[in-house]
Amino acid sequence: MEKNSADHWLQFLKMATKDVRLNVWHLSLLLAIVQLAYLQNEKTVIHVSRSKLIELSHIYTLTTYHRYFKQLQDFGYVRYTPSYHPGYRSIVELLEF
Repeated sequence: MEKNSADHWLQFLKMATKDVRLNVWHLSLLLAIVQLAYLQNEKTVIHVSRSKLIELSHIYTLTTYHRYFKQLQDFGYVRYTPSYHPGYRSIVELLEF
């Protein structure tokens, strides 16, 4: 029996908040990614744009955004596949937890 999407994301966020490596900026980015995933009805592959993640996470400096997004990749939370085409959004994969 598959959990519904809200339960899935609640479990993901509970797990993330217990990770002592994560601070408020990491959690803000994860929350933005989860919000997009929920709206797209996806559980692993989410189409994102930097501007939308910045808007949803309330991180307004590119340096801060890039630093914490890179750390989420290093910590194994996400895999990022950029799109260099202006008509296509980049892909963020949430890795299994």
